[in-house]
Amino acid sequence: MALSDRERLLVVISNAISVYSMYAKDPQTMTKNKSMVDFVLKATPEDLKKDLSIDLIDEVFAFVSKTQAELS
Repeated sequence: MALSDRERLLVVISNAISVYSMYAKDPQTMTKNKSMVDFVLKATPEDLKKDLSIDLIDEVFAFVSKTQAELS
């Protein structure tokens, strides 16, 4: 079964947040003044950007943060 566009978008956002978090730990790997939202926008394929919103990014970020906090 193939993933829907929304499911693919959730995967892209989650992955971008994780990569951004790893890069943010080492200032030499992250471009200065680059926000997480900018990073997610750059990582999102054009065909999925139509469904991308700040609310969705916030929702995924909250879920990822909560999940990681529970594992710690």
